[in-house]
Amino acid sequence: MIHEVFTYLRVRDTAAAMAFYAQAFGAKEVFRLTEPSGRIGHAEMQLGPSVLMLSDAFPEYGIEAPPVGGTTSYASVHLHVDNADAVLDQAVAAGATVLMSPTDQFYGERSCKLRDPFGHEWLIGHSIEQLTHEEMQRRYTALMTDPSAQ
Repeated sequence: MIHEVFTYLRVRDTAAAMAFYAQAFGAKEVFRLTEPSGRIGHAEMQLGPSVLMLSDAFPEYGIEAPPVGGTTSYASVHLHVDNADAVLDQAVAAGATVLMSPTDQFYGERSCKLRDPFGHEWLIGHSIEQLTHEEMQRRYTALMTDPSAQ
């Protein structure tokens, strides 16, 4: 039985990432485990109702982080917030790069996309209307049939 799911990000500078996530998203440090060398082996931050886990890269154990100046596009973190525009502005002020400006989406959410300074992609969104799954599918089908229909 699964009890919880955690996002676990590998970064090149966990201390800097923690400072960024605190400034950008209001995350609060729970704790960190630091080697004598200064490398952070594990850290946890409270991010709303969830725990975000982080660590530095440990290539000697096969634990890699996105390359400097690079990105990871295999996964993204989605934050559902009260106001996506405001959170995006806050994250940009902290050093994030906008990948997609806030836009009203067919699935009833206003959302945007950013990349943090450590190469991870974040989707930020808030609800603008409640839709049934059937209505979402109808809109999706229309969009895929005629992209100008949205």
